[in-house]
Amino acid sequence: MNESRLAQLFKFLEDDPNDAFTLYAIATEYRKEDPQKALGYYEKLLSEHESYVGTYYHAAKLYEELGQNDVAEQTYKKGMLISRREGNMHAFSELQQAYNKMMGLDYEDD
Repeated sequence: MNESRLAQLFKFLEDDPNDAFTLYAIATEYRKEDPQKALGYYEKLLSEHESYVGTYYHAAKLYEELGQNDVAEQTYKKGMLISRREGNMHAFSELQQAYNKMMGLDYEDD
């Protein structure tokens, strides 16, 4: 975790407490060192910035890693719905692949 980058991000957050990108960047900084803290920021994004599509994949992956597969499944599904609604088919595809893999539906051609 880069302390100076985190300090800068918190400064940005102070200037604009509702900036989705800053919240996302803070969650990403905390991701490896403090997954629970990262999850708090992801959950804030999911509830307050529903159309910020980038959150869904990372939040769902983290839920998976924490053994919360039901919540991960719901997060993937909602992310697919939102990304389709937003016309972001790249995000939709990534979410669908991760969801299929988690659900054991990953049928790649060998």
